[in-house]
Amino acid sequence: AFDLVVSVLLAVLGLPLWLLLALAIKLDSRGPVFYVDRRVGVGERPFGMLKFRTMAADAADRQREVEELNEASGALFKIRDDPRVTRVGRVLRRLSIDELPQLANVLRGQMSLVGPRPLPVRDYELLEEWHKARYHVLPGMTGLWQISGRSGLSFDDLVRLDFTYLENWSIWLDVSIILKTIPAVLGRRGAY
Repeated sequence: AFDLVVSVLLAVLGLPLWLLLALAIKLDSRGPVFYVDRRVGVGERPFGMLKFRTMAADAADRQREVEELNEASGALFKIRDDPRVTRVGRVLRRLSIDELPQLANVLRGQMSLVGPRPLPVRDYELLEEWHKARYHVLPGMTGLWQISGRSGLSFDDLVRLDFTYLENWSIWLDVSIILKTIPAVLGRRGAY
């Protein structure tokens, strides 16, 4: 109920911003406004996670040519200055605004506002068995990883934070994480 009420409020209040962002994305580069990324969710079932498109429309086709630029450890794939990112996309990523359409995933019951971040299928396939306990709950738009350093943390740190969240979950922990997400996003800590 908390997820649904907050998601509806954020979606309705954010609609004017969404329209401006859609216009900026369309003016900046060719391609759709939204990007559907295949992610792995609760029960290790894949789903389409919605994001504002921040990369060139052919970014997925160019994945192999940038694999060697990966700066992250473990199963993560992160490039600080990914050549596929558009000008508007760079701003959206720095402010984590590209994640706002995931409110639709929350309303569909595929995600929660708070929980372990869903990994792309590419990253999921590189997981060790002990990592997979994070798939016992709905993935979240934000979580302990986002407020604790994001891309500056190792993959094993991410998983440990997910386990800490799972072991200590409460509605108050969720509210606390949401409130701490705001300064983390505004401070752009670990976002790229």
